[in-house]
Amino acid sequence: MRRFLIDIDTASDDAVALVMALKHPDVQIEAITVVAGNVPLEQGVQNALHTVELTGVDVPVYRGLAAPLFRPLETAQTVHGQDGMGDINLPLYGRTPAPEHATDVILETVNRYPGEITLVTLGPLTNVAMALLREPAIAGMVRDCVIMGGTGQGYGNVTPVAEFNIWVDPEAARIVFESGMPITMVGWDVSYTYATFGPDETDRLRAIGTPLAEFCVDIQATLTTFAMESSGLEGFDLPDPITMAIALEPGIATATKRRFVAVETGGDWCRGQTVVDHLGVTGREPNVTVVVEADRERFLGLLHEAVAD
Repeated sequence: MRRFLIDIDTASDDAVALVMALKHPDVQIEAITVVAGNVPLEQGVQNALHTVELTGVDVPVYRGLAAPLFRPLETAQTVHGQDGMGDINLPLYGRTPAPEHATDVILETVNRYPGEITLVTLGPLTNVAMALLREPAIAGMVRDCVIMGGTGQGYGNVTPVAEFNIWVDPEAARIVFESGMPITMVGWDVSYTYATFGPDETDRLRAIGTPLAEFCVDIQATLTTFAMESSGLEGFDLPDPITMAIALEPGIATATKRRFVAVETGGDWCRGQTVVDHLGVTGREPNVTVVVEADRERFLGLLHEAVAD
């Protein structure tokens, strides 16, 4: 049984990723830590608690940091809805998270299970960076760190070159990428290539007919409109679920490249860019496994299995 710790800025695609992890038979989720990103922190906490409740799995949810390390928070509520879950009037209030702080929980969990924790990050890297600032040694104690963030060989979704999670808190991302942690990066280019849901695929998911299947489709309402109008996609894409799929079953990543990756924190145009040295021109040792291709059918199969129960 593998041990996961999931750090998340819970909105519509994050919730689907949570369902996939919570329903997977071979994974023990030790904790879910919430960071501000897609939505303000308290909304993300409520969204995570609601999703966990729907699955019937008992996993603690912890509050993390409410803003990036050095910048004001900029959310993606125009993408996911004001509540992050499609604004479909879900009861996203009134639940109480566990009392400990997320960064404390990250440190405690990694120290309790050295070499065993797969850290899956689905939001800005603020919580993880703060944990590393407090105890840099944990970088060598995690089994692996699977990051939804950046773009390995494509374009950005918030600027021409930057993906949202890295762009929100680039200083935190730089800390994590420079930490020595064993990182697998699943960029937005993987999502828009292998995890886009058009009408037919959306209908297939809904046709499974379970409450979880309905939930996973319905909460994409705002995202679908945004993606079709702003990103030129045929429907919505699910970056966090395909990242979770790769964390759960690494073979879903059918092609990867070991590369040196740096995070740009400044500039008029390049804030949040993941600079991937594909040709080795920097002479720097690779620090990231960059996913470049994925098995779409295995991903879809894993998602369908998760919501069918």
